[in-house]
Amino acid sequence: MIPQLVTVRHRGSSGRRLRLYIPVVPVALILSPLLLVAVAGGLVACLIFKVSPLGALRGAGRLLWALPGTRFEYEEGRTALLVSVR
Repeated sequence: MIPQLVTVRHRGSSGRRLRLYIPVVPVALILSPLLLVAVAGGLVACLIFKVSPLGALRGAGRLLWALPGTRFEYEEGRTALLVSVR
């Protein structure tokens, strides 16, 4: 299952908190022209480095499939960042 929602929480050094909910599908639709350019660049990179494009696509798909449930936390001093993929 592909990720549906990315939640980003940020606490700045001033103690102010910010929470963002980012829906993946609408953002992917808006950025789809850039996605096409990135795929074309990836294919060119596969040809340059002699990597199987199908294998690279399969690896990217497996990475995308494994993202739901991932949490990334970073804290330094009074600043904290949490990224959660659902």
